[in-house]
Amino acid sequence: MKIGTHGLLFMAALSLSSTGLRAQVRVLMIANPGVKAEAVTKKEIRSVFTGASVSLSDGERVKPVLLKEGPAQAAFASDEAEMSQVGLIVCWRNLVFSGQATMPQTFGDEPSVVSYVARTPGALGYISTATPHEGVKVLPVK
Repeated sequence: MKIGTHGLLFMAALSLSSTGLRAQVRVLMIANPGVKAEAVTKKEIRSVFTGASVSLSDGERVKPVLLKEGPAQAAFASDEAEMSQVGLIVCWRNLVFSGQATMPQTFGDEPSVVSYVARTPGALGYISTATPHEGVKVLPVK
């Protein structure tokens, strides 16, 4: 069977997994400038973004902000929260349906996350490193 150049390109594109594409995306943890923390740990991120805690380890209350989907969401879920995108959503749905929490603010695009975090005291979110992030504090992950 003869496969032309277009066929080879199509097959190569199909072979790229979402994990391979996601690996190229790096995320920044961003916070409202009023958040006192200068860095966060993966343990704190997982705790706050799964609804297990409403505060960082220093006791400061924070409000997690989520992206609905996309490469930054996939990279965050896997690399920072250390779970699947579905697992992250399931955590929140279980808390919401059991009356233990309300769903965090969720946005469809990264500029909206930056805008919300910049103006909302205690807000903590994530974006890709390529997204402009004026007005927010970048928190290194330790």
